Amino acid sequence: MTEHPKDPVDVIIDQWAVVRPDLDTAGMEVFGRVFRLARAMGDRMEQAYARFGISRGEFDALATLRRSGEPYTLSPRQLSATLMLTTGGMTGRLDKLERAGLLRRSPDPHDRRGLQVTLTERGLELIDEAVGAGLAAQTEALSSLAPERAGQLADLLRELLAGTER
Repeated sequence: MTEHPKDPVDVIIDQWAVVRPDLDTAGMEVFGRVFRLARAMGDRMEQAYARFGISRGEFDALATLRRSGEPYTLSPRQLSATLMLTTGGMTGRLDKLERAGLLRRSPDPHDRRGLQVTLTERGLELIDEAVGAGLAAQTEALSSLAPERAGQLADLLRELLAGTER
């Protein structure tokens, strides 16, 4: 096995080994790194999207509409469910994106009480550029791993996620 330089999680594990040698820190070794990686990549993604004047949360709303396919329309309830947001949180996000001209809300022709949220042409162009920038940041971060190792990592994380979401 290849020896790797110590990282901050190793330092924490070593400290626990001294003061509580009875602890099994295997979970901490994995999830400590997952949490640190998520925070670091979250910051990178925020920077990538900031160039387009949007936050990660706003990116998520626009990307959800884009992934839905033409006509790039969903109800606010569908968006809220996909993004795991309250309707109040979704309303604030949609207000900002609508003011920026990236989406529009209109009455739902199939439900008099409902609304539809649709990407504007400007929103479609922006999300297509932003998703490319985000993927470039992710690809750059993965470049320290050989492609087959990145694939193995994706498989392991998929398996772990499935086990935790049961």
